[in-house]
Amino acid sequence: MTEPPEPAPAAWWSEIADGVLVRRHRELDLSTGLVIGTRSCLVIDTGGDHRQGAALAAAVRERTSLPWAVVYTHAHFDHCFGTEAFLPCPVWAHERLPAVLRATASAQRDQWSTHYRDEGRPDLADALSASRAVPPDRTVTDHVEVDLGGRTVVLEHLGRGHTDHDLIVTVPDVDVVFTGDLIEQGAPPAFEDSFPRDWAALAAGLAERGSAVTRFVPGHGRPVDIAFVRTQAAQLRTLVEHAAALGAVSYAAEEGPTHPFGAAVVRTAADRLR
Repeated sequence: MTEPPEPAPAAWWSEIADGVLVRRHRELDLSTGLVIGTRSCLVIDTGGDHRQGAALAAAVRERTSLPWAVVYTHAHFDHCFGTEAFLPCPVWAHERLPAVLRATASAQRDQWSTHYRDEGRPDLADALSASRAVPPDRTVTDHVEVDLGGRTVVLEHLGRGHTDHDLIVTVPDVDVVFTGDLIEQGAPPAFEDSFPRDWAALAAGLAERGSAVTRFVPGHGRPVDIAFVRTQAAQLRTLVEHAAALGAVSYAAEEGPTHPFGAAVVRTAADRLR
């Protein structure tokens, strides 16, 4: 008798460089990160609810016993609502994130809890409803270097893009960049809180900063190379051109040229250009 296949794991690690790991999560195809130094480690994003955060914290502890700090790439719930399990610890974010989190956490919680209930997933809805949005206690204006012992990690705000408070996290000694949702793999970028023109320019600049060996870790999906980032930067540029030329009305009627991200995404970008 053939044994039934084992269920796919909810999350798994990939070590993409020495002491640099990506935690892939089946839920929302989220990617979180871990950078390990000799004195401490840095956790990049914490997941979307207290259960996911606790599972991530336990997974980190399987890899290292070093003291940790957390950094948020931005304030969307799936990147920062899992932090309670890591406390007490330093929590880094861009200086605009605390105000955004205060203003939007309740609405994000309500919107996505409703979404999960509508999908017939009350366990996720309940976990999110019970999760606290932990504000950062350390902020970045443009550029901060965090010494983990034996390696330095750079937290940078390159300008407005997916939000007005995105951070990228660079590990220079192994040429790895965690981009948050400034780059997406496996699904189109999300534009609801975006600044499309700025984002297109930022992505082009991000591509110019990399090299043939740079590994980029998107906020969702698998790690990618410089060619992928260049392609997505070009797609962002053409999306802005389409949205600016045609506007949301034409795309609502599904008119005009097609775009790899799809008409619904272009409609949202067009709304943000108004």
